Amino acid sequence: MPRSRALAYMLASVTLAMTQQIGANLVNTNVYQIQGELGATIAETNWLIAAYMAPNVSLSIALIKIRMQYGLRNFAEMSLAGFVLAAFLNLTVVHDLPSAVIVRFMSGMAAAPMSSLAFFYMIEPLPPQKKLTVGLSLALTNTTLGIPVTRLISPWLLDLGGFHGLTLFEMGLAMVAFGFVYALPLTTPPRVKCIGPRDIVSYILIAIGFGSIAVALSLGRIYWWFEAPWLGWLLACAVICLTLAVIAELHRDSPLIDIRWLTSPTTLHFAGALLLMRIVLAEQTVGASNFFQALGIQNEQTLSLYGVILCAILAGGVTCALLLRPGRENWFYGTALACVALGAWLDSGATSQTRPHDIWLSQALVAYGSGLFLPAAMAQGMGSAIARGPLYILSFITVFLFTQSIGGLLGSAIFGTFITLRTTFHFNVLAEHFVLSDPFFAQRVNQFGGIYSHVLTDPTLLRAEGVTLLTQRASQEAIVLAYNDAFMLISAIAGLALAGLLAHLAYLQLRKPAAPVAQPAP
Repeated sequence: MPRSRALAYMLASVTLAMTQQIGANLVNTNVYQIQGELGATIAETNWLIAAYMAPNVSLSIALIKIRMQYGLRNFAEMSLAGFVLAAFLNLTVVHDLPSAVIVRFMSGMAAAPMSSLAFFYMIEPLPPQKKLTVGLSLALTNTTLGIPVTRLISPWLLDLGGFHGLTLFEMGLAMVAFGFVYALPLTTPPRVKCIGPRDIVSYILIAIGFGSIAVALSLGRIYWWFEAPWLGWLLACAVICLTLAVIAELHRDSPLIDIRWLTSPTTLHFAGALLLMRIVLAEQTVGASNFFQALGIQNEQTLSLYGVILCAILAGGVTCALLLRPGRENWFYGTALACVALGAWLDSGATSQTRPHDIWLSQALVAYGSGLFLPAAMAQGMGSAIARGPLYILSFITVFLFTQSIGGLLGSAIFGTFITLRTTFHFNVLAEHFVLSDPFFAQRVNQFGGIYSHVLTDPTLLRAEGVTLLTQRASQEAIVLAYNDAFMLISAIAGLALAGLLAHLAYLQLRKPAAPVAQPAP
């Protein structure tokens, strides 16, 4: 393929990845900014995230067989047309929360194929020997750029047109991607009739199960796990549907997903490693961003930080493209875990005076680690799946997508819940010292109350205002301490995972049979 045409395919891959990633993160990044336009509370606005993720987490499973039966080009054009339609409806129909939830559900369905298309367009122009090294590294780097890019462009888009400015940009990206797909066809494998009635039944059960889990994880820490009974019903529904799907798949000659292979020790070990890494990467997606929101720092003030994160992710992807080879994956895993552990440990010393430029180094380490881990994991898993056959490729992609989508939601839920609990704990500890008989506390109350001395003359009212301001300050300090605990927990998890990896490698080295001693020639 000529170099100019190869670059066009890679540009198409970047455009497709940005279309999917920016669409997925527009609401997550700007929840506080768009709630006013929709006339909703923070909790209600988070339903947009749940509505997007509910169909998105499972559709890739069905879309692989749909692509195999109906052809890649038709599949790509129809999916992009659906995405453009959903973006257009965002512009014309969405004026309140119910309409926004419906359209976000449609967007989640239409965006499901974008990551797969971006992957195929990146590896298309490369020779076979580089598809699972250079191509895979660049393709997966694309899929991790969405959050920093969205953070960088959101302030400008909100200034131009608010929520509709965001959706207008999303629609423009989708139309450009549609043009790329129409002008640059992919190599189409032979079509295979592979969809049967029982596939549809299995997929419906899997979709309901995964969708229920996604909604529960998205909203559990907001409505709180033990206070909203419908969260329990959702999780019970997920267990029932997924159990029925497993039973149905185990009794099929050609299942949609090979359950026996998924439950083998090797696959469970691989899935656990992917899930663990996706959870600890919540340090960046949940920890750092929410930490600054809690301090009242807006997106406009964090642009430099996300610029550093973007460069670090790109550096990780380039490192993988240059150095990743079969057999080197464990070195990339170890380096990634070390970077995340060190970066989270550095962040655990944050204070209420910490600003974005103070954590450039730590966040660059975490971002670099994320850029190293995913390509290595995908290359190792995809190589073994290709050697086994097409059915195992589908099963591996199911594992990978599940750990990335559900793992991201699980990480946000776990650490969001942990931060809420630790904030309550630290505030109660601080509140124990709120005693007016304590001279130091009384002095601070007088200092804070003195702020209103030019408008209030009653000493009792001044004291009450001072107590209120001091309580707010204590609440902010409790939040900072809770985030420090979360960062330290993430650092400990990553450190233990690194120690486990090193111990596993040492065990394998000890079990390796010794080389036979050469016998002298007769």
